[in-house]
Amino acid sequence: MKHLLSRLTNLCRAEWSYLLSCTGVVSVKHKPVFVSVEPADYCQLACPQCPVGMSNSGAASERRQHRLLSLVEFEHILSQVAPYAWTMQFFFQGEPLLNKDLPEMIRRAREQGLYTIVSTNAQALTQEMAERLVQAGLNRIIVSMDGATQQTYEQYRIGGKLQKVLDALRYLREAKKQSPLTFNHSPLIELQCLRLRSNQQEWDIMRKMYRTWGADRLTFKTAQFYDFEHGNPLMPSDSRYSRYEQLPTANNQSPITFILKQPLWLRLWKRWFGLTPCRRLWMGCVITAKGQVLPCCYDKSAEHAYGSGLVDLALFNAPQANRFRHAVLHNSATIPICQNCAR
Repeated sequence: MKHLLSRLTNLCRAEWSYLLSCTGVVSVKHKPVFVSVEPADYCQLACPQCPVGMSNSGAASERRQHRLLSLVEFEHILSQVAPYAWTMQFFFQGEPLLNKDLPEMIRRAREQGLYTIVSTNAQALTQEMAERLVQAGLNRIIVSMDGATQQTYEQYRIGGKLQKVLDALRYLREAKKQSPLTFNHSPLIELQCLRLRSNQQEWDIMRKMYRTWGADRLTFKTAQFYDFEHGNPLMPSDSRYSRYEQLPTANNQSPITFILKQPLWLRLWKRWFGLTPCRRLWMGCVITAKGQVLPCCYDKSAEHAYGSGLVDLALFNAPQANRFRHAVLHNSATIPICQNCAR
């Protein structure tokens, strides 16, 4: 494998650096182990809890200059990432399949031995695109489908067509069967469903049908809400399937309040040591279609960008990056994007 030694060395340094952060020490001398690259920063849908989707909807609609990552820009990123990273994710805020060069980007990343992942709403996943993705050597594709009927699906994926998702799954399955490159069963087709009140009656249907539709795996994901403090109509009725939990109220007059669930170890670590370790900040970063280097996928508005313009992976180790890591580690309560992250 290309770059095997340098990647193993970088991984060991990253793990050691993260362990040091759990003691309060910020020392980052490694490069990202994984990188999320945004092929396109816009989308066709108007999902209510997505910044891009919200900008597409009704009165909130605003004129945005759409940006596609070019092959030249991608090659510049790849040349810096390939010697150190193991995984490249092709998604962030926009819909990646809107960039017609995506299969070529995947092919070049695979030539460098990177594990590649795409996450898509599948509205633009035609038969031709499915064949190109498979031929490019894509390792895994996540297809979002938040309902088993059009009526349910469109309650969250506003503007989307369920039939296009079902067709896309079939196209991917057929392309896998016809390609000589699928001896290792790539790409893995993962059907992903957000756990929402609107689709909770259809979870069992999806469990029974996902293989028939063409997927290899079905995963359920808790939904993130920006306005969760007093509840949200889309929250599942069973709190076990929600990212949030309701605080007990003293009396019936007290307002209902929700807080983010966090792992027990993290709550204890914060209480005992006053630290909030965050593995994402030590292991990877996001590179937007505009060329910004972001700390993580929760920085959806690029408020904490390490830098922008012509991407320089040295920004991962820049003083501003380490200042942000220090702030998250020692005082995450003051950073808004951390308030909706369960780590």
